Amino acid sequence: MLNFDTNEFVERWAQAWNSRDLSSILAHFSDEAVFTSPIARQIAPETNGVVRGKQALREYWTAALDRNKNLHFEVTGIFLGVDSILIRFRNQDGVDRIEMLRFRDGLVVEGHGTFADPAAP
Repeated sequence: MLNFDTNEFVERWAQAWNSRDLSSILAHFSDEAVFTSPIARQIAPETNGVVRGKQALREYWTAALDRNKNLHFEVTGIFLGVDSILIRFRNQDGVDRIEMLRFRDGLVVEGHGTFADPAAP
């Protein structure tokens, strides 16, 4: 079970991304966290979309933020699981996305950036 205020967490998550505060973003993640994203595959092809460990996340997100100077997230929904949060948000281009974060001991141990299927209705 999640033993923290999830609304407060998501608010801090969005503020950290919107202020481009990489230290605050990474503070939510365990040292061994794994994160998957199609964007990671584009920015760091050698990862095949799977980024392992906080240092690798730092490198990936530094490169991603450098490529996207206008980044801005607007949270549009929060969904709770037993040990996870799904954050639905709209980016600066008006595109809806969902990020799934799984927690252990209050830190993210696994995350997945997901994107709408352009072929879906």
